Amino acid sequence: MFSPATIIAIAARKPRVSSKGGPVRLLAASELPLFRDHLLRLDRDSRRDRFNGSLSDEWVVKYAERSVQDGTVILAYFEDGVVRGAAELHQADLTNIEPEVAFSVESCMRRKGVGSILFTQLIAKARSMGYKKLRVTTGAQNDAMRALAGKFGAKLSFRHGESTGVIDLTVEPATTKAAPQPKVGALTVAKAMGDYNRAAWRAWFDAAGISKR
Repeated sequence: MFSPATIIAIAARKPRVSSKGGPVRLLAASELPLFRDHLLRLDRDSRRDRFNGSLSDEWVVKYAERSVQDGTVILAYFEDGVVRGAAELHQADLTNIEPEVAFSVESCMRRKGVGSILFTQLIAKARSMGYKKLRVTTGAQNDAMRALAGKFGAKLSFRHGESTGVIDLTVEPATTKAAPQPKVGALTVAKAMGDYNRAAWRAWFDAAGISKR
């Protein structure tokens, strides 16, 4: 068991600066501190989204150690030598027929396309390993992850407080280009205004207790 002082010391430890270059690369088992410290830096909401719950620092430290020891493939996104995002490929076993993927991105790197970069490279890695399908599980409240998974072809279903789905690696994901918007003519605008006005009057009559015949 880790004492509170030990956990604080681990979280505060400065990660070793990578000398291998590139914003995304595989982490070696010897680089556990880089992955562990990244997970410990996740804020409360990011940690909840990643693990579908608020978990202690001690639990996160043990999770990182277990992931490195059991052969999980970890792709890391670097910013100035520090891991700011990670994609995990937990390989298939007797319990899980398909390998499971997981992603984490620190709040300072949100909305910069880091998740898409990691997702793309992890799928390429999974294909190179001969996998045909990937399983993705995320918390029901993690809208960003669900949208990202959908972008890469995952069809998610909700159960037991989680969204789960499978990505078929034999099928290229559909283009994400936005569909063209229909042109709006004058008659369409007039009809919309009429519908809005009728709805507003109905709401006023209901609030006033007046039955409109």
